[in-house]
Amino acid sequence: MNLETVMQELEALGKERSKKMYQSNGAHEPLFGVATGAMKPMAKIIKKNQPLAEQLYATGNYDAMYFAGIIADPEAMTEADFDRWIDGAYFYMLSDYVVAVTLAETEIAQQVADKWIASGEELRMSAGWSCYCWLLGNRPDHEFSESKIADMLEMVQNTIHDSPERTKYAMNNFIYTVAVSYVPLHDKAVETAQAVGPVEVNKDSKKSKFLLASENIQKAADKGQLGFKRKYVRC
Repeated sequence: MNLETVMQELEALGKERSKKMYQSNGAHEPLFGVATGAMKPMAKIIKKNQPLAEQLYATGNYDAMYFAGIIADPEAMTEADFDRWIDGAYFYMLSDYVVAVTLAETEIAQQVADKWIASGEELRMSAGWSCYCWLLGNRPDHEFSESKIADMLEMVQNTIHDSPERTKYAMNNFIYTVAVSYVPLHDKAVETAQAVGPVEVNKDSKKSKFLLASENIQKAADKGQLGFKRKYVRC
């Protein structure tokens, strides 16, 4: 399948309802509104195809960019490729669920994520923290430096309330993920969640809400989910 046939197929799969939902989350034209599950049959045929993924990502079409993440070959991507992808990720569903997910399947994941976290840019930081969530929820605990993850928890505790909106979501999720999926620092993550308390997001809009990691950690513990690891990062 080439770029033209994939774009035609995606357009045919588009639904107005999905399109409106994506737009309400920050997607903008061009997009078709394809449900992610509807992409699976085509992904099975194509499998990994990095050149095609690059072409799709470059279209700027949200559905094409999302599908690019599904068929990308992460090991064929360099740090410069990921920087280019994050430059093109104009809202959080691309930064956190396409770029960060793809990055999490590489050997360079932590070094790139660290750089993005230090960047001071909202979606780069969000993608960096999200990448760690995908990593911690999938890879064995021994692949991480306990002292480094502990330092990151402290950074979250000290900076989350003053961070950009989307970064707050990702940092809050980081506390939760460490508590649930990284057993060596479960207790520290619980303490961090309690110290952080409720995190206000969207406070400049009518729909201000609060994120509370400690509540979600408790729910996961009650369900016996501590130590949970995903088999695959990408679906």
